[in-house]
Amino acid sequence: MMFSPTDLAALRSRYEEHGWCSPAARLSAASVSAVRERIDELCASARPEVVHEDDGATVRAVHGCHAFDDLCAALVRTPELVRLAETLVGGEVYVYQFKVNLKQAEEGAAWPWHQDFSFWHLEDGMPRPAAVNIAISLDDVHDGNGPLLVVPGSHNDGIYELPRAEGQRGTHWREHVSTTLTYTVSDERAAELMAAKGGLRMTGPAGTINAFHPSILHSSSNNDSPDRRALLLITYNRVDNAPAAPTRPEFLVSRDTTPITAGPDDRLTLVAASA
Repeated sequence: MMFSPTDLAALRSRYEEHGWCSPAARLSAASVSAVRERIDELCASARPEVVHEDDGATVRAVHGCHAFDDLCAALVRTPELVRLAETLVGGEVYVYQFKVNLKQAEEGAAWPWHQDFSFWHLEDGMPRPAAVNIAISLDDVHDGNGPLLVVPGSHNDGIYELPRAEGQRGTHWREHVSTTLTYTVSDERAAELMAAKGGLRMTGPAGTINAFHPSILHSSSNNDSPDRRALLLITYNRVDNAPAAPTRPEFLVSRDTTPITAGPDDRLTLVAASA
């Protein structure tokens, strides 16, 4: 399915107001199955892009798959996703970051309250939050297996809390993908914001698509359920917003800022969310 101009205008309006939006479309069951199988294969490989939980054995995330896997490379070029990203950021885009965050059944650990733009601005030098996260659920997501919890409207407030001076870099990239993140917002501050603005859990069946702003405050809980939660995230950045001199590994921060060329792939299709 393709998004109409009316659809895109409504999504952009919601995104600008609330910091997130969800199109009335999802990745088809066959497409989800193909991507899930490929990610499972990649997670079983010995690659630097694969990150583990504190136990050193449980896979927590895999990064940069679009750079070395053909199916993931095709996914980021999906016309509907590219068009949605270009609409939300207001210009041509490239893939700034690609990752799959996995919360293994009864083992997946939480992500503390944070804003992605804190990392991208302070560590990579991204000038503005003119980027968007397109999140695709590879598993059914419910309240018990650690869904994203976002604070709508928090993207309008800028960066809330910083543990170091503006512009200071130097933390190891693994601190940015672990349970103890470098740039976090306190539980107390998050609770205040939740009381004022509300909260939204991004749940839904496998294939569900959500888009959220780099500055929106979000977290997720431990997965204490018997159901895995794998969330694939494509960060599209506006081409004129590329960091000048990023230092983190290329699988975390792409150096290729060439505008992405959309192209369909028979293995990957979007269907109506109600289908």
